[in-house]
Amino acid sequence: MSDDLTILHNNRCSTSRAAMERIDEARVQAEVVDYLRQPLDAAALGALLDKLEDSPSDLVRRDPHFTELGLTDADVATREQVIAVLAEHPRLMQRPVLVKGDRAIIGRPKDRVAAFLAD
Repeated sequence: MSDDLTILHNNRCSTSRAAMERIDEARVQAEVVDYLRQPLDAAALGALLDKLEDSPSDLVRRDPHFTELGLTDADVATREQVIAVLAEHPRLMQRPVLVKGDRAIIGRPKDRVAAFLAD
């Protein structure tokens, strides 16, 4: 495989760890980015959204922290809103995110990862 692979990873997330296992099983070299320790800035988030095959809004986790912050779907309805929210609250980013060449996916559900690696 000639395309470089990057995974935006959170080791505390079982789905993210499962994606790492798939990458290892496929014997694919990947750059692992702990996005909580190395948060993406607005420019990097914009570049990621340019590649993302999913809707920009899908990149935002609707977890209890989302609710605690007083956010609603209306706050992440546009690309610009998604960038602003994730730049300020990186913890709300879905994980894992896999980037290969000019394509990126959210690795949920887990079976998406193997198909993406095979492409």
